[in-house]
Amino acid sequence: MDRFQEFFLNNQLLFMAFIAVAGALIWTFFQGRAKGVRNIDPASATRLINQEDALILDVRPEAEFRQGHIVNAINLPANGLDTRIDTLNKYRKRPIVAVCRSGQSSIKAASALVAKGFDNVYSLSGGILAWEGASLPLTKK
Repeated sequence: MDRFQEFFLNNQLLFMAFIAVAGALIWTFFQGRAKGVRNIDPASATRLINQEDALILDVRPEAEFRQGHIVNAINLPANGLDTRIDTLNKYRKRPIVAVCRSGQSSIKAASALVAKGFDNVYSLSGGILAWEGASLPLTKK
């Protein structure tokens, strides 16, 4: 115990940085859950697409979307999503998987959908980067 106190006293800045990073990770993990959004991995998203005809909502900017996206995804950039959510009303009965580059913006987009009354909303953990990391296909069409 004495060594821990000595370490803490000699490395206060390092210890505070560790606490900040750990807090940020915890915040990110629980941010979507508190708002009714479920995180799913690429394999689960693939299952939803194939078995339940899930809609993929890509919230990346259009330029990133054109560089490669999940097949049949709809692009509604996050910066204008609030004004265009009503265009998704025809998909209300289907599961919706929000996707961004790394998984941060999709949580916010999915939360906005839940706030508008959509029930079956998910966020792809790790975003397109995780999708590519799982060797799943992207299209440019």
